Amino acid sequence: MLPDMTKRIRHGVGMVQALAIVLSCSGILLAQQPETSQAFDHYIAEAEARITQQRSQADGFLNLDSLHGGRHPEVRRRLHQGEVVIEKVANTPEEIPGGLIHDWQGWVFISGVTVQQVISLIRDYDHLTRYYSPDVLQSRLMSAQGDDLHVYMRLQKHKVVKVVLDTEYDVHYGRIDAAHQYSISRSTRVSEIENPGGQNERALAQGHDHGYMWRLNSYWAFEQVGDGVLVQCEAISLTRDIPTGLAWLIGPFVNSIPRESLQFTLTATRNAMAANAVGAPKKNELSMQSDFKEEICRLLQA
Repeated sequence: MLPDMTKRIRHGVGMVQALAIVLSCSGILLAQQPETSQAFDHYIAEAEARITQQRSQADGFLNLDSLHGGRHPEVRRRLHQGEVVIEKVANTPEEIPGGLIHDWQGWVFISGVTVQQVISLIRDYDHLTRYYSPDVLQSRLMSAQGDDLHVYMRLQKHKVVKVVLDTEYDVHYGRIDAAHQYSISRSTRVSEIENPGGQNERALAQGHDHGYMWRLNSYWAFEQVGDGVLVQCEAISLTRDIPTGLAWLIGPFVNSIPRESLQFTLTATRNAMAANAVGAPKKNELSMQSDFKEEICRLLQA
């Protein structure tokens, strides 16, 4: 039994090393070409026109009607039962010159909260590691002018190989009315970090990274529904393409991470709101606890 287990461990380590070497070699030879960025920008322009139209209509605000097979009522039932629903948009990943576009949208229902409470948590950029660890290693608000913000996040993904990215975003928050609000996040910088946390940590130059993620835009919508909030997020990302003959090795990593990241983000948002609602003492409770401690100290000193 032990020799067999040793064999499996060695095989697993060998696969990790092989994948890392293949990705490194193919990544170094790959640069993000101007036509790659242009094709992504064109896709984003069309997607944002569609999303803007949806946001202007209260009945189509969350885009539930876009679900395949007209399963709108069924999906609402699943959401209220606690499920996170994720679906691919159009026929993505879409192949463009030198890259792949990934477009996923997801929904989650968070009971017992308001839209403003959910947005307040998501806007807490200085403390996102509390809610979104281990995917978010660091985060901070860099600047803000009203509802227009610039934020930094260090992201981590671990699937056979570990990938750490330093990212920055321009984020805008908008409001239709008290029950319908939204946000738009567009990446302005994505840098892969080599040896993160080490003395020789450095950002890999464009064209010498692995292309795990070059761009990431996120489009959130929040709708008050009775005693809870329906949250929708559409995430559109740009990654490297998959070299011929290596789809079996690289494909699962490149294609699965965008979906899994969205699933994690929506689940973590719901869990964080639930933890805040149940476990966090309210301000007046904290004040009462403080007063009680002061009174005990006074009596002991008397």
